[in-house]
This record gives sequence, structure tokens and C-alpha cells, in this order.
Amino acid sequence: MAELPIPELPTAPARCSGRFTISTLLGMEEGGRGPYAPTEGACCDSTQRTHLSGSTLCTRTFGYNTVDVVPAYEHYANSNGVGDAGKGRPSLADLHSILKPDAGRLRTPVSDLQRSNGLPEAGLEEAAEEPGRAPALEPVRFGWVKGVMIRCMLNIWGVILYLRLPWITAQAGIALTWLIILMSVTVTTITGLSISAISTNGKVKSGGTYFLISRSLGPELGGSIGLIFAFANAVAVAMHTVGFAETVRDLLQEHNSLIVDPTNDIRIIGVVTVTVLLGISLAGMEWEAKAQILFFLVILVSFINYLVGTVIPATAEKQAKGFFSYRADIFAQNFVPDWRGPEGSFFGLFSIFFPSATGILAGANISGDLKDPAVAIPKGTLMAIFWTTMSYLVLSATIGACVVRDASGSLNDSVAVGSPGCEGLACGFGWNFTACTQQQSCRYGLSNYYQSMSMVSGFGPLITAGIFGATLSSALACLVSAPKVFQCLCRDQLYPLIGFFGKGYGRNSEPVRGYMLTYVIAVGFILIAELNAIAPIISNFFLCSYALINFSCFHASITNSPGWRPSFRYYSKWAALFGAAISVVIMFLLTWWAALIAFGIVIFLLGYVLYKKPDVNWGSSMQASSYNMALNYSVGLSEVDEHIKNYRQGQLGACLVLTGPPNFRPALVDFVGTFTKNLSLMLCGNVLIGPWKQKMPESWLTADGHTKWLLKRKIKAFYTDVVAEDLRSGVQMLIQAAGLGKMRPNILVLGYKRNWRTASPQSLEDYVGILHDAFDFKYGVCLMRMKEGLNVSRVLQAHVDPTALAGEQQASTIFQGEQGKKTIDIYWLFDDGGLTLLIPYLLGRKKRWGKCKIRVFVGGQINRMDEERKATPKPTRTPFPSTICLSCSIKRFDDLIAPFRLNDGFKDEVTVNEMRQGCPWKISDEEVDKNRAKSLRQVRLNEILLDYSRDAALIAITLPIGRKGRCPSSLYMAWLETLSQDLRPPIILTRGNQENVLTFYCQ
Repeated sequence: MAELPIPELPTAPARCSGRFTISTLLGMEEGGRGPYAPTEGACCDSTQRTHLSGSTLCTRTFGYNTVDVVPAYEHYANSNGVGDAGKGRPSLADLHSILKPDAGRLRTPVSDLQRSNGLPEAGLEEAAEEPGRAPALEPVRFGWVKGVMIRCMLNIWGVILYLRLPWITAQAGIALTWLIILMSVTVTTITGLSISAISTNGKVKSGGTYFLISRSLGPELGGSIGLIFAFANAVAVAMHTVGFAETVRDLLQEHNSLIVDPTNDIRIIGVVTVTVLLGISLAGMEWEAKAQILFFLVILVSFINYLVGTVIPATAEKQAKGFFSYRADIFAQNFVPDWRGPEGSFFGLFSIFFPSATGILAGANISGDLKDPAVAIPKGTLMAIFWTTMSYLVLSATIGACVVRDASGSLNDSVAVGSPGCEGLACGFGWNFTACTQQQSCRYGLSNYYQSMSMVSGFGPLITAGIFGATLSSALACLVSAPKVFQCLCRDQLYPLIGFFGKGYGRNSEPVRGYMLTYVIAVGFILIAELNAIAPIISNFFLCSYALINFSCFHASITNSPGWRPSFRYYSKWAALFGAAISVVIMFLLTWWAALIAFGIVIFLLGYVLYKKPDVNWGSSMQASSYNMALNYSVGLSEVDEHIKNYRQGQLGACLVLTGPPNFRPALVDFVGTFTKNLSLMLCGNVLIGPWKQKMPESWLTADGHTKWLLKRKIKAFYTDVVAEDLRSGVQMLIQAAGLGKMRPNILVLGYKRNWRTASPQSLEDYVGILHDAFDFKYGVCLMRMKEGLNVSRVLQAHVDPTALAGEQQASTIFQGEQGKKTIDIYWLFDDGGLTLLIPYLLGRKKRWGKCKIRVFVGGQINRMDEERKATPKPTRTPFPSTICLSCSIKRFDDLIAPFRLNDGFKDEVTVNEMRQGCPWKISDEEVDKNRAKSLRQVRLNEILLDYSRDAALIAITLPIGRKGRCPSSLYMAWLETLSQDLRPPIILTRGNQENVLTFYCQ
């Protein structure tokens, strides 16, 4: 058989995203006709419309007309909820149901999406332009070099590089300086890998580090990290500005031109400088980016100038200051440490150096201004770490091989080589610095002169320019980063009183108010005017942020979070854990009390978000972790053997409550919620009676509202509904299917049917049949009756607007108020396993019922009262304040059952069944006679309840059981009516499943 030729379809250029390459098939040829285009007469029914779009129903896909659309980027750009239909994507109803013309709900025409081949450049977050208005200017976007690598390098190359790294080399020696550098780089590299993983975990918007972490790992961690990181960047602005001001102050000092004094000059210069930087930032990202490029070029030139200076033969003036070009003896002496001063310790120097490695998130902090953050952030950040690390290692090794630790700077200290009385390495080079070394008064040398790089360089002013460039660029990067992170945090409103700073201005939505706040914080720390005091503060906060970032990534990995799917191939969860651990260890080694303060702040911020539970849903790993933990524990319960004492923990004592819509029966919800809260599982079941197709939309529409209503009422319960033809079959579905594994309900709670005498006979049969079904499935039954009834639907009329359930006014019930010093009366008439006793006892343990006295009544004979009292089983943890034995007297209740009598005259069973055909609720004379004693018992019990429990807060009594097939439903309901009528307190009729829920013993 010959194969039909298949024409080749042209393909669009492949689009690469992470590990995936996407190519789009072009089903249309030039002129709008593809190889599969229909003939002239073939077309779809363009007159038939649906709610899919306002245009024609069909679109051309792969050459023929169909409702289906090809995969499009826009369909996946918004992931707010699982149930959200993709914009322009048809629903299942559009594809498989009968089409209804002009349903009325409009969507974006799918033809617009297919014109873009499903892969547009811009996301859905860009709003459509209004007609008549000029199109908005496109925001400035940067690539990985200009937007990330250069920005990170400038932020890393800061004040520490020029003004403190030579001094650290003198103190720690070249070997330990390299160790300090590599330790810092280890922390930052691992954090960079984690940030790279987060940035490839989904589409990245503005908000930088905070947005990346909060959307991937949850608002709890994201909020605390974002706030701390924004504050650390604000303080870093002050650190770099103080470094700049210190350099300017030194220049003024060399020319005897101080403004006031050395300390106040730093403050004055620093405040003026940060004000100028604020102006550059307010001018917009484009100006800020141009300034960064200029700073980068200046720094590169200064580096080259420094390296050239190290190979130029030293002049006499430079030798007097300790520079002798490359010497093996100098390298050997500077290779080992020489601790001096209060900062003279390994971790003291580490705390000063570490801020110079913390600029790795400068690119991530402007994620909203990047063309492709998922590519730019990993590539640019890691390249910046590599090149800056190389520069740090080279600088410390070269300057440690050229300059001695102590020098006087005086040309008069030159001596002949080998002169007596001369001590120190410089004596071999013809200089005697012994006097100033012994008196610790040397002004120059690596240990004393912060401007050693300028002295070594070929042209000193270029190094000064480099210092200016490095300090100002780092300060500018931090000044931009802090407000952008803080702005995103404010917009999410995770914390109170900060929403004011979330407003943006201009086409890039610049956080002007955030700039002003950062400016105020920076000025406050600039007034300290001491670089060595500011740096350790920043170190602790940055280390804390890095620890949280790495731990968050590790947490997302080990919980197998469905929302954690980074495409960055070099990420490792164990490296992230190591980075988190080493960050914490270093924090405590630096300053233990500052570490405790930092973690205290984090715990407070984390606890606040956990307590407030902000109304955000970002599909975070914390949510996934909760699900995984619940799943693992639920599965683990399958391996746990059942035990009586665990009944109330939910392993056995879960409740299925037939509430209908929960807001219709708030008293029933409050009653069960009171004794199951934090102890057991509670399911609110609703049976929607009617055709499946008609009721399913109602179920979808109202389910979420009912759940929110329960949450607002602070009831820890689940809501579930089923669609059935009648109430009984629906309850049977719930009884069989509700729950999960061992976490399945085994107590059915429902309200008393008050209208049983006037309701339809079939509804009466169904109601009693539900009780029989519960017993058949080995459920305990708890039936609740209140004098005023349970159903408040006529008052609320909530069914008129199902979407307003969560916002409606909550009805108050007796179970929400304090009960005072009343009694909880338990009439434990028959041994049902102890459920009649257990539920009121659990209720009495709650605060609102705690003052109530529990009284337990049991049946017995007067002459055996003492024996009966002693024989009453007293379960563990259940007090019995009083036990009263009763002897019953009864009377008839024929007036109640008369309307339901068959009045058959005690005929044989066959005749009775014929007379009762179609009326199974009718009561035969023989059934009345056989159940006489049981009927009259209910009458007598009601008299006892009225005598002893008229003023009780709650009455709990054992539910009588009618034998299935032998006790008509009307007779059984007459028993319940007689037993519970004319009583003011709520009445709980309970019957366990005849299995123990109480025990004498501890084991």
C-alpha cells in the first residue's frame, strides 16, 4: 500500500529557555493557505459562537478549523490558581460539551495568540493600551554583562579592596588572607548557586532577591530575608560612602586643608556624597547604568595602573614608605600573620573583609530591569564572583611581595646596608625603620597606611580615581538595590505600616519613597564615621541573609516541592546546606551576641508572617512541605495499630457532620468544632440533591466559599459535597468515601429532624435509614436537638449569593459563649463503648465549658444502687463528680403515634405486610405491643430529664436503637421525640459502635 506523501511544515526559529528548546510549527503558507488548508467550500460554522470568544468559534490550527489552540506562552504566564483557565485556552466544556450560542462570557480571541506563534516577547503582565492614548515607552532592559556581571563586580569591588585589603594582608599574612578570601568566596559562591537555581525556577519579575525567594520558597522566608537584605544594603551605602569620604579626608589632610577635623570631615563629605548619589538614582535606571559603566572603566584602569606600578623600580620616596618592588624576602615575611590592635584576630579581620564579597546579589536585585533574568542572573553572578576573586588574590599576593609592614616615610632613615643597630627586613634594602617600629609610630607600611595601593601604583591619582569609582559605584548599587527590594515587599503587604513605600513612579516604577528611606538610614550610619565599626554590622546581616537563602533552597529540595524545579544544572541541595551551616557558624564566631540579635529579628519576622497568614498564594515550598508532611504522616498512620486511648486523636474518633451548607447549621458546626479542635478530624458534608449536570456547577461555585466561611469562624474542618438523587444515597457516598486511610470518620453527627410528623413519609424513611446505614458501616452516631432548631437558612438567605459566604455576618450560637457554673448531664443508659461519655467529657475540657460540673446518670435498681455505683466503669482521664441511679416508671404515648398506626387488629404478618404495601412507616398493632416497654421507657426518661436536668448547660444521653426491619421509622422517631421534647438545654443523643473508646489502664 502506497503511503500518502506528508508535506513538510516550515518551522519557526527555535526558542531556547533553560533546558528546553521550543520550535513552533507553522501551519499556514503564504497567502494564508497551508498544506492542509480546506478547499473553497469547506469552512467551519462561523455563525455559531460560544463563550470562548466574541469572534467566530473556530480558528485555523494545522490547516483546519478547530476550537483547540496550540500551546501558547500566555496560557502559562499567570499561575495564581490551579483552577484558573489559561487566557484564550478553551475549557473542557468548550471541547466536549454541546456548544451553546452566545453564552455571554468573553475571552481573548485565540486567533490573536496564534498570530504570535504562542511565544510572544512580552508577558501578560503588561496591560493593554487604552484607545486614543499614545503607547507607553518601553522600560529599560539590560543583558547579563551590563545588567548583572558589571553591576555585581562594581558592588564587590568596594571600599575594602582599596583601603583595607593591604592592611588585612599585613595583619593576617598572605596565607591567611587567601584563606579569608576563599572562605568568603565559598559562602558567596554557594549562595550564588542557590540564587541561580531560584532565578531559573520560573518567570522572574521585579523585586530582586525578595521576589525570587518569596515566590519560590514562600512569604514566611521571603519576607524576613527581603527586609533584612534591604536593611543590610542600606547600611552598605553608608559603609562605601564612608570609605569614599575617608579617602577625600586623607587627601585634604595631606594638603593641610581639613574642613573641621578628621572625624567630622568624614561625616560632612559622606552626607554630601550620598545626597549626590540619591540624585543620580532618582534620575532613573538609564542614568544609573551609564554611571556604573564609567565607574567600571575607571576601576579597570586603576588596576592596570597598580600592576604596572609594582614592576616599576621604587623611587627613594616610595622606599621610605616601605615599597621595594618584588622581593622574595618581603613575600616570605608577609606570608605569615602579625596580629596588631583590637581587630588583630582571624575572625576580626574576616568580619571586616566579608562585606567586600557581598555584592553578588546586585544583579538579582534589579531582576525586573533584566531582559532575561533566568539567563542573566546565573551567568553574570558567577562570572562576577570568579573575576573579583582573582583580583583579590592577585592584589593581596602582589602587594604582600612588594611592601614591608612598617616604614617611617622619612628620607633621612636611609642607611648603608648592614649598618649596626638596624633591625628589620628593610635594613637589607638600606633603610632603618627600627625607631618607629619599636615606638609603634610608623605612619607608612602595610600595617599603618591604608593608601598603600596608591603609593605603589605608577600614577597615584588613578588609584584615587579607582577608589572613588569603587566606593561610589558600590554605594550607588546598594542605594538602588535596597529600595527596589523593599518596594516589592511593601506591595505584598506582609508587614504593617510599610505599604506607603510601595508606590512607584515613572515608566520603571521607581521606588522614590524607598530611596528617601534608604537615604535616611545611610545618613544615620554615615554619622558613625568609622569604617571598621560599620563593616562587622553588615557582615552579620549579610551572613544571616545568605544562611536563610541557602537553607530555604535546601528545604525546598528535600521536601520535593512540586513548585521547586530549577533548571540550573550546577545547583546542589547539599552544597546549599553546607553554605547555610558555614554562614551560621561564621556569624557566631564573628560576634555571637550580634548573631543572636540577627536571628532573633528573623524569628520575629518569620513568626509574625506565620501568625498573620497573609492572603497570598504563590505556590511556595512551604505549602508543598505542609502537603508532603501531611501526606507522609497520613500514610504512616497505616502502619500504626489502633488503640483505645488514641480514639480522640482522630485515628478513630473523626466526625462526619451532615451540616449541609455549614452556614445553615452553625450550632452543629460549633458543637463538633469545639471538641474536635486540635484533637480530631472534622468533615462537613453536604448532599446536593438533583441531576448531576445541574448541581455540579453549584458545587464548584460554592465549595470555596463554604471553606472560607469555616476558616473565618475559626473552625478546623474540611468541607466536602456530593451530588445525589436523594439524601440517603448521598450520605451513603459520604460515609463510604470521606477521609483518607486511617484518617477516616467513624462518627456521624447530624441534626434532629423536627418536622418528621409533617414531612413527606419518604423523607422520614430516608432520615431513619441514614441512621441504620451509619450503624451498618460501624459508625457511631451523634444526633443533636436544640429547642430553637438548627437550620438558620431562612434567616441568612445565603443561598441567594453563594459567593458571599465568607463575608456574611457570622451567626452566634450557644457553643461560642461562656457556660458558667452549670452542669453537663450525661445519661449513660447503655454500654455503647463509652462514646456517650467521651464526647461531653472532651467538651467539658474546653475553656468555655471548664466551669461546668459533669454529672453521670446510669440505670439500675434501688436495692443494688451501691453495687451499681461501684461497677460503673471510670475511664482514665475522665472524672465522675457524681453518680445517681434511677428506677424508672413509665406511661403511654399513644397520642403521638396514633396518626401512624395501621390499626390492623393484630392480623397475621402476611396480611399486615399487604396492608402496609407502599407505607413502610406505618406501625402495626403487634409492633406497638412488642415495643411497649421500650416506648414507655422513653416517656419516663423524659420525665427524669425534666426533673434533674432542666437547667443543665448540656444533656448527653444514649441514643436508643430501633431494630432494622422490625421498628418502623415513625415509631423510632416517636421515641426520639418523646425522649427529648420540652427540654431547654441542647440534647446530644449518642450511640457508639459498641467498640471501646475508653479504658481503665495506661497501656
